[in-house]
Amino acid sequence: MSDVTKETVARDEEGYLVNPDEWNESIAETLASEEQLTLNDEHWVILHAMRAYYDSHKIVPDIRHIAKDLAATQGYDKKEARNRIFALFPYGYVKQACKISGMKRPRGWSTG
Repeated sequence: MSDVTKETVARDEEGYLVNPDEWNESIAETLASEEQLTLNDEHWVILHAMRAYYDSHKIVPDIRHIAKDLAATQGYDKKEARNRIFALFPYGYVKQACKISGMKRPRGWSTG
């Protein structure tokens, strides 16, 4: 974890943000680096969709909502969109996409 992230945002024992409202793109880059991911434009489409859903609903978006959004905006069908999410975040939606987008870890979800 970078020194900047350590000093500016509180994280739980698994590395998820304690307060999702403290998220920004710089923090996302740091979290992605910790997950050995280099973010590209397609990652950002997903991360921004997750943040928009969170901002509107104040809950972590279920993958089906993000897959639906990705399908609508990127021209995939829903199955292709879901597969694309897992290709971009190979260790799972909760483990990587939720963490990098600044969500709290969804306690009732598996790591898928």
